[in-house]
Amino acid sequence: MKHFLDSVKKILKKIKNYDNKWGVAKTIGKYVLFAFLAFCIFILFLFFYYTYDLPRPEKFGESPIIQSTKIYDRTGKVLLYDIYGEEKREIVSFDKISDNLKHAVLASEDARFYQHGGIDFESIMRSILIDLKLQSASQGASTITQQLIRSVYLTNQKTLSRKIREIVLSIELERRYSKDQIFNWYLNQIPFGKNAYGAEAATQTYFNKPASDLSLAEAAVLTALIPAPSYYSPYGSHKDQLLQKKNYILEREKQLGYINQTQLKEAKDEILNFATITSPIKAPHFVMYVQQYLEDQYGDEFLKQKGLKVYTSLDWDLQDYAEQVVKDADKTNLKFKANNTALVVIDPKTGEILSLIGSKDYFGTSYPKGCDQKASGSCLFDPQYDVATIGQRQPGSSFKPFVYATAFKKGYTPSTLVWDVKTEFNPNCSMDGNQEKDQYGLKCYHPQDYDGRYRGIISLRNALDQSLNIPAVQVLYLAGLRDSIQTAHEMGITTLNDPDSYGLSLVLGGGEVNLLDMTSAYGVFATEGQKIPPVSILKIEDSQGNIIEENKRQSTKVLDTQVARQINNVLSDNNARAPIFGVNNPLHFDKYQVAAKTGTTQYFNDGWTMGYTPFASLGVWVGNNDNSSTTNEGIGLAAPIWHKVMQKLLETHPAENFTPPSLVENLNPILLGQLPADPAPHSILYYIDKNNPLNTSYPNPNTDPMYPFWEAAVQNYTNYTNPTTPPATPPANPTP
Repeated sequence: MKHFLDSVKKILKKIKNYDNKWGVAKTIGKYVLFAFLAFCIFILFLFFYYTYDLPRPEKFGESPIIQSTKIYDRTGKVLLYDIYGEEKREIVSFDKISDNLKHAVLASEDARFYQHGGIDFESIMRSILIDLKLQSASQGASTITQQLIRSVYLTNQKTLSRKIREIVLSIELERRYSKDQIFNWYLNQIPFGKNAYGAEAATQTYFNKPASDLSLAEAAVLTALIPAPSYYSPYGSHKDQLLQKKNYILEREKQLGYINQTQLKEAKDEILNFATITSPIKAPHFVMYVQQYLEDQYGDEFLKQKGLKVYTSLDWDLQDYAEQVVKDADKTNLKFKANNTALVVIDPKTGEILSLIGSKDYFGTSYPKGCDQKASGSCLFDPQYDVATIGQRQPGSSFKPFVYATAFKKGYTPSTLVWDVKTEFNPNCSMDGNQEKDQYGLKCYHPQDYDGRYRGIISLRNALDQSLNIPAVQVLYLAGLRDSIQTAHEMGITTLNDPDSYGLSLVLGGGEVNLLDMTSAYGVFATEGQKIPPVSILKIEDSQGNIIEENKRQSTKVLDTQVARQINNVLSDNNARAPIFGVNNPLHFDKYQVAAKTGTTQYFNDGWTMGYTPFASLGVWVGNNDNSSTTNEGIGLAAPIWHKVMQKLLETHPAENFTPPSLVENLNPILLGQLPADPAPHSILYYIDKNNPLNTSYPNPNTDPMYPFWEAAVQNYTNYTNPTTPPATPPANPTP
């Protein structure tokens, strides 16, 4: 600038020496000179005005690039869900992007990228000439560097200020970074439509493959999307124009020497298989369960920006199979007015959730029409309500194993004998069980078995396997209600938190539980008393691959090994189950040892089938969201689904059997079913002290308030029935 001013002074000095005849010329020269000076000052002013607050290019590499959190299955190969705000993105290194895409982008967007310094003056002049010839501003000359600066720091607004800032930053960026680094940033930054930003997200979105595997034609298609992703979308009405532009880009690559004639022809002829527009989420209720944890732990905005990779416990192959089984079974279940299904599979040894289905169709429509406009719980089917994790339903007889386990802890055994006879359990009602309410207006309680029959004296093994209700209520009384709830809590049931609100009907499913808890708690039997709470996440990595969270949960011992083995032995005893369910029932598998229990509530509101092997715990619930009745019970609705999924688990895993329980010795013989030679039939309360069943000296039976009721029930039964008469032979597959 100083040199320029000195030159101007010299010119002015010479002008003063001219004759007066040049006066007019001198005046004009002065005005021209001052105009030129003013223009230079104005340009300098504009430059400093528009660039004084520009970001520093040397900090470009530190600029935060938004990356979404991705939730994968356990293999890390199946993307279940992508948590993103406005941008779905995954940053990959330069060598993980196909050369086919790099060449296509260079051919289409900036052929001289590796020759210019950020601004391509040759391309600018060429585009101006073309625009003049066409008499329209159709040609652009922005380099890759300019496009990158624009997308990161600036906007697409066409103003002088933006253009100046863009040019300055582009030149500075090129001065500070290598071409490959700038190109890599560009390929990871630009939008390709469908909320996909960057090459990797775009390739996954449109072709279900990584960016490293793009073919020539696929790369040309993605490049064709860059100028107008929405307009050229392969799912829209301008697909033909997209393919035409794809061919033009391929021809440009041929002109630039990136491909030969044979490759050009093959790429033009290649049939492109665009990914089907499907739901953006797989295993939706499981994913929502995981996402809720992530949001609680890390916050919503963090998940949408920091590029976490969440590797879950889900077995996608199993999940996909289970979803199809549920879908197929729905056709039958609807005939019995059962409108929804939930399913959970857990690996009991690790606590890992392998499959979780919260409703039969997350993307379905609520019905009957308009029910979703009413109070919660008004729909027969509510697709997005997760019955598996938050639904609280009565478990029916599927709760019985926790009560029997509590009794076994106290010394009772599968051989202990009780009486399946009509029994009144409200001490304020008549002993014959014919009274409906006591003097206080409370209901009398004399439950029935599902078929209304009485079987007389029966072992706890047979009573549990045949799901008899009257013996179960007796076992709850013997084991203690609070102690039974405590056992359930220790094993993983998180509900039933008000013991005073439950009575003896709890053993028949009088409380409310959720399917995830039940499946996890049944898994404690499978592991012989070891408990690990449900696990949904194996590990979480940040965008750099560093592990920021990893599952390291350890099991805790919550149930005695012998007790667990006794329950396993009973629930896997198909012969003991056969009198009610038949030999060839859906709970039985040839060549495999599987423990199982069904559950049905009083009015068929809920149908359950719970079961396990040493390596898998599986629970199925069938019913209606509004808690209305179905017209069939647990084994008719839930068991077929349970059987098919369990069969899949058995076929894909080496066979494992349960360890038999130890032989019980040195125990009160009454608990082993060894009754003394007494001619008169008695209830178990005649022989034991409920509070200390291991005591071998028989206490005065009259001290127990229920003793006279149980004794009366036995006497009433034996007065009218010969207890030694076996029940009629059941059909091959009776419906309980």
